[in-house]
Amino acid sequence: MLKEFYKGIGIAFALLVGASAGHADDAPTKTITVATEGAYAPWNFTEAGGKLAGFEIDLLADICPRMKVKCDIVVQDWDGMIPALNAGKFDAIVSGMLSTEERKKVIDFSRNYATGSAAFLVSKDSPLAEMAYGKSFDMTRDPEGAKAAAAEMVSHMKGMVVGVQGSTTAGQLMQQLFPGVEYREYKTTEQHDLDLEAGRVDAVMASPIVLDKALEKIGADKVTFAGDEFTGGLLGGGQSVGLRKSDTELKKLFDDAINAALADGTLSKLSVKWFKRDISPKQ
Repeated sequence: MLKEFYKGIGIAFALLVGASAGHADDAPTKTITVATEGAYAPWNFTEAGGKLAGFEIDLLADICPRMKVKCDIVVQDWDGMIPALNAGKFDAIVSGMLSTEERKKVIDFSRNYATGSAAFLVSKDSPLAEMAYGKSFDMTRDPEGAKAAAAEMVSHMKGMVVGVQGSTTAGQLMQQLFPGVEYREYKTTEQHDLDLEAGRVDAVMASPIVLDKALEKIGADKVTFAGDEFTGGLLGGGQSVGLRKSDTELKKLFDDAINAALADGTLSKLSVKWFKRDISPKQ
């Protein structure tokens, strides 16, 4: 059974849904609580006045009416997302979370609403900055190609320290593809961006969408994209809604709403609006 608005977590606000007040059949029939990190721009972030914004906030504003539910959004620390979901503190996670095999052992996922990848933003005086950026390797379809590309990068990463967000696939990816390269885990991407800017790490690895923002903030005179980009494998099937395994009805609601938003071009438009590139699913 879906929970009522959970008052104990972070900042909350309601996305009031329903096509028209004049049509009772369109009014929300239930309320669900959705958790987001509120610190993962441009996916989701908290503005100066405390208001949530970002791609996923706009996404919820679109799909909640399609689901005919009222969505209350709460802020939850990233590293406690999955335990809090299974503890019943909220009903869904919409927070740039990749659907991976490891996570599927403990929670379920909707179909994906975006595609996921990982890239490196590096200090311009780091050894890796010598490598051109632009090639992409799918760890599922071309595992050997991905390993070879990563090995070439490792040869340029001697003595480097890489920042990654903790409790994400980034640390696992460093261990799998970049053995021997030192990395540090941070609570948020904002924290590792600050250390990159200050020179306390030589590079950060994250979604290129997130790194675009870091590049803009730190400045192209100090940092640059370098090396190859990776998809598939540990990165799973893309960003999806995290759900309890028992909430099969809610999963269907999200699946149907996301499929509808994909079919009518809404996902593509929101993607271009927030990311300046279309990362909506191709099917």
